Amino acid sequence: MILVFDVGNTNIVLGVYEDKKLLKYWRISTDRNKTSDEYGMLIDRLFTYNGLNLQEVESVIISSVVPTLMYSLQAMSIKYCKKEPLIVGPGIKTGMNIKYDNPKEVGADRIVNAIAAYEKYGGPLILVDFGTATTFCAVSKDGDYLGGVIAPGIKISSEALFRSAAKLPKVEIKKPKTVISKNTINSMQSGIVYGYTGSVDYIVDRISKELNDDVKHVIATGGLASLIASESKKIDKIDKLLTLEGLRIIYERNK
Repeated sequence: MILVFDVGNTNIVLGVYEDKKLLKYWRISTDRNKTSDEYGMLIDRLFTYNGLNLQEVESVIISSVVPTLMYSLQAMSIKYCKKEPLIVGPGIKTGMNIKYDNPKEVGADRIVNAIAAYEKYGGPLILVDFGTATTFCAVSKDGDYLGGVIAPGIKISSEALFRSAAKLPKVEIKKPKTVISKNTINSMQSGIVYGYTGSVDYIVDRISKELNDDVKHVIATGGLASLIASESKKIDKIDKLLTLEGLRIIYERNK
């Protein structure tokens, strides 16, 4: 079995593969204060509950955008899985040409997603990841990572509205029935969801024009992908587990 970790600022998504089959996956909160033992015991309980044995893990691979968590996760892997983890970063084989001014600046999750998306769907493509930040990545027909856009995530935008406007309440992020709303909560939800969808479609449209090629797919991933994709005129595929699949592919290329 291969244990894969996608460590984000808000959540950690981890999964277990048997060859190319994803057996189980879980989403847990990112906690920078948790020790290696706390993560080890938590993951051991998840395995046990699902009839899996942590001791049977053959390899561990980690993609992280939270540097302060790496020591705990590496130590957890060594202590509980008896494996030195493979870390997605400089020097790892990706099979993708990264055409960034400084390739080391590109977040590991963006590269992992791009690899999986190109492997599954071909190119050229645009990938939109709805995480703490919303990232847009462009991949060429030949599988080159061309760059993209980093924007505030939908939750960050919602929190900024709540914190900066004294009379506006904190609201659940969900789609209201109509754009024209008749109360404050629905009005805020309309602005957050439909306004954000409009900005996503505009950025995707601009990227498409700059690619000067027919974009094969616009793929959404991340926790809030379904909410925005359901209203978007540009997104044609939702693949929430794209990062886990990308980690499996990178592991295969490096084992």
